[in-house]
This record gives sequence, C-alpha cells and structure tokens, in this order.
Amino acid sequence: MPDFTTSDGLRLHYEDRGDGPPILCLSGLTRNSTDFDYLAPHLSDARMIALDYRGRGQSDWADPSTYTVPVEARDAVELLDHLGLDRVPVIGTSRGGIIAMFLAATAKDRLAGVCLNDIGPTITEAGLAVIRSYIGRNPPQKTHAEAVAARATLLAGFQNVPEDRWRAEVEKHYEETPDGLRINYDPALAQTMTEGAAAPDLWPLFDAMEGLPLACIRGANSDLLSAETVAEMQARRPDMIVAEVPGRGHVPFLDEPESLDAIARWRERL
Repeated sequence: MPDFTTSDGLRLHYEDRGDGPPILCLSGLTRNSTDFDYLAPHLSDARMIALDYRGRGQSDWADPSTYTVPVEARDAVELLDHLGLDRVPVIGTSRGGIIAMFLAATAKDRLAGVCLNDIGPTITEAGLAVIRSYIGRNPPQKTHAEAVAARATLLAGFQNVPEDRWRAEVEKHYEETPDGLRINYDPALAQTMTEGAAAPDLWPLFDAMEGLPLACIRGANSDLLSAETVAEMQARRPDMIVAEVPGRGHVPFLDEPESLDAIARWRERL
C-alpha cells in the first residue's frame, strides 16, 4: 500500500492507479480515497492519485488542530513532490474542492485545472448543520445491512440509487465491529466544525482559479451548494463547465452520465 511521510512526520496513505496523464483526486471531509472508486473505471486513460487526508481512511491520525484546509493543502503538495509531479489537474469533492481553491490562491503553479464536485465559495448553513449532526459519531445502526436499509431514508436527496451502491458506500466508510458500526476516521475531526462560527469568505479563493480550466458538478438536490451560488460562479467564470446531476444530493458519485460528460469536457481543456 503506497504511503509517504509529511514534513511533520505523519504517514499518509494514497492510491495511485492507471496510466496516462495524472489527476489528483481530493475527497470529502470525513471520506477518503475510495470516493473515486466509481469514477476510476471511466478514466482508464488517466493516472488517478487519491489521497487519504490525515486522520482519515488508512492514514495516521494527528493533532486535531492540524485538520485544517491549509495543512491538508500542504499535504497534497508534499504528495505531488513525493511523486515528482510538478503540475496536475484536481478533482475535488466537497472539502477537496475547498483545498483545490486554496491551492489556487497559494500554489497555483502546481495546478493545471480544477473540477469541483458539489462545492463552491458559499456553503449553505443547512448543509453545514447536517454535517455537524453526524461528524465524529458512530452511526446508530449495528451492521452494514442495517445501515444499507437506512441509507435511502437518511439521504433523501438521492433517488434511484441501487442497493448495491448503498452497500458499497457503507462498507467503505463504516467498520463492522462486535459493538456496532465504527467510522473510519478520527472522531476528533468533529472539533473542526465549531457551531456558530462564521463561514469564511471563499470567493477570493474561487477568483484565484482565473485562467485554469474549471468545471463544477452539482447534485440537483444538494443541501450544501445552492443553484444561486453556481449562477454567481458562472457569472464570474462564463467559461466554467457546469453540470447538474438529477436525483443526487451532496455529493454525486461522479459516475452519472452528467458527471462523466462534464469531466470529459473539462479534461479536453487541460
């Protein structure tokens, strides 16, 4: 299993699969490199590099004070250095998209383009409240089977999702133990979601992506990225490729036809 050591001595895991032009894949807040398993079969002509952030997946846990976008962005750059990659396009899901925008403002020379998956410069309070309701907590379901049965009800913004997809999701993100299901990330990550804290202004980070090929994929039922925010993003970047995925909330799986079309068109511009 590939891993590398960060400048502060942490062992981080990453996946490196496929041949072709490299793409750095950055996952959601509590998620990991498996976020891109559904996309991988459709990008057989690319080298997909997906990072498990510190405290997530198969990476080491760390001081919770380092579970921040600037530190995680530094980790991403150090992964590129480890692999000898000077400049790559990034597909960023949720938190990964924020990291990509931060990199545009701080290390733009390392980016060849950005594809945002259900994230933008304005994050709705309703979506943040949902994240606060579960982050750092083990689910109440005791088995994978129970979690699969509850998934469609809990994620009402998702429609026509086959049961085997929900099973794959719960198996990726929960470990089955004698005491019930357990999350596969550091519970201390919840400390980063302070209730009542003012959301930072991310528009300067969005504007920092000027000149980079840009795409944005939005779940039509997303509770985190509003249609109004996407419209403002388009106003600022009329060249941005935009796709809305029906029957999906936060976040699309990226193997939907709309997602694949947007990613293909984005890759043509790289």
